[in-house]
Amino acid sequence: MSDNPCLSCGACCASFRVDFDRSELESEGGRVPDGLAVELTGRLVRMRGTDHAQPRCAALSGKVGQKASCGIHEWRPSPCREFGERAPMGIGDDACTRARARYGLAPI
Repeated sequence: MSDNPCLSCGACCASFRVDFDRSELESEGGRVPDGLAVELTGRLVRMRGTDHAQPRCAALSGKVGQKASCGIHEWRPSPCREFGERAPMGIGDDACTRARARYGLAPI
């Protein structure tokens, strides 16, 4: 897992909205800390900071593309778990390539 470029990149965390079902929040039996989410609808919540004009997830630490990390990596919501699933194998996808391009990073 140490070769996984996602564990130090952070471009996706500073490029996209992250919406997920409220059942993933700690208060609902999930693992995502409630304070890191904002309510959208009765069932849908969004990671704090990802709805800004220049998105940056509140759980992201460090500098994108150099030394970035997720402060809740073990407890991150499902969209984050599903994003870039093949990156540990050195295989990027279109969304990853777009996010990395925003920060002048080469595709995986």
